[in-house]
Amino acid sequence: MQENYPMLSVEKALEQILILFAPLPTEQVPVLDALDRVLAADIVADMDIPPLANTAMDGYAVRVADTAGATPEQPRRLHVIDYLAAGYVRSEAIAPGTAVRIMTGAPVPPGTEAVIPFENVQVEGDEILVFKPIALYKNVRAAGEDVQAGQTVLKAGTYLRAQEIGMLAALGHARVTVHRRPRVAVLSTGDEIIDVDDPWQPGKIRDANGYTIASLVRHYGGEPVRLGVAGDTIAELTAKLRLGLDAGVDMLVTSGGVSMGDFDVVKKVLATEGEMHFWRVRMKPGKPLAFGQIQGVPLLGLPGNPVSSMNSFLLFGRAALQKMQGLSPTMLPTRPAILVDPIRRKDNRRHFMRVWLEEKEDVTYAHLTGDQGSGILLSMVQAQGLAVIPEEYDHTPPHFPVQVLLFD
Repeated sequence: MQENYPMLSVEKALEQILILFAPLPTEQVPVLDALDRVLAADIVADMDIPPLANTAMDGYAVRVADTAGATPEQPRRLHVIDYLAAGYVRSEAIAPGTAVRIMTGAPVPPGTEAVIPFENVQVEGDEILVFKPIALYKNVRAAGEDVQAGQTVLKAGTYLRAQEIGMLAALGHARVTVHRRPRVAVLSTGDEIIDVDDPWQPGKIRDANGYTIASLVRHYGGEPVRLGVAGDTIAELTAKLRLGLDAGVDMLVTSGGVSMGDFDVVKKVLATEGEMHFWRVRMKPGKPLAFGQIQGVPLLGLPGNPVSSMNSFLLFGRAALQKMQGLSPTMLPTRPAILVDPIRRKDNRRHFMRVWLEEKEDVTYAHLTGDQGSGILLSMVQAQGLAVIPEEYDHTPPHFPVQVLLFD
């Protein structure tokens, strides 16, 4: 099997994985439920925002000509004829020599061209004294200043954050067309694995991977379907995977059972029940990574060690989730840094070192989180990202420049 499936680069493995994924069908959801979803259709404004010219502050709406020539020595005197709060409209134009007391957000009355703030006038009964001229449209927000009717405000493929939800609401979209969330089956394998609430026994370990991967699926927009744990038999693993297929999932993710041991059954099930495309990637941690499909559903077989499992999902599973949601797949955000600790190694794989970051004088320094073994989950808890050591380096000296893949 090793000869038939050569070890792939990270880029080649990602390319082969993403070929099998496409944006999922769309659905309409209430606008608030569209948060953290991906828009599936352009949003074109059917009205101006704001729909009417309105005041940017509390004050008095006036005709600009009525303030011409005003000075502290010779102020202009205007008669206040009305009061407008936000949400109310005056349809009648004001006459020369008059003003309207107006509150922030209220549409300016016809005939008025500027708003004088309260603090810039003197009130005498039902009149105000204006001490200097005001510029045309001063403190007035024009109709369509934010959005104009016919404008494409949001494009399909936009990730909807709180600000996009607010814009959709402002445009009157009570329901929004988005891509369906990917449903991802998550299955841990191994006779040694027990669930989180099972009593511990010698030789057993709790299912950290199942909860880590399910959390990542949810974090990146998917709906995890936990299948529990399958023992190291082809029959048990096959039965569990069929449960996922029967549930109509869009992707199967397993952890464990993909290296070269006698009980590594995921590769065998892929070969007998479906099709396997590759199972080794030139990276550390995470070299054993099986990928294929069963009944047309892609299966990503992650390594069993918790750090390897998480690293592999962040590099490959995350990108698949992005594509299914209608996003362009991207790597984790990166930051240049100086890796303080020297690295010594013996192979030509790309290494992903767990690091914490320190800022000093506008320079980011990356420090190893300690033991970099693939079974040290605490090293991920303490990490802020992964320092990438390219394949061509057998070692790196202290204070080596790297790119760090950031955990959010």
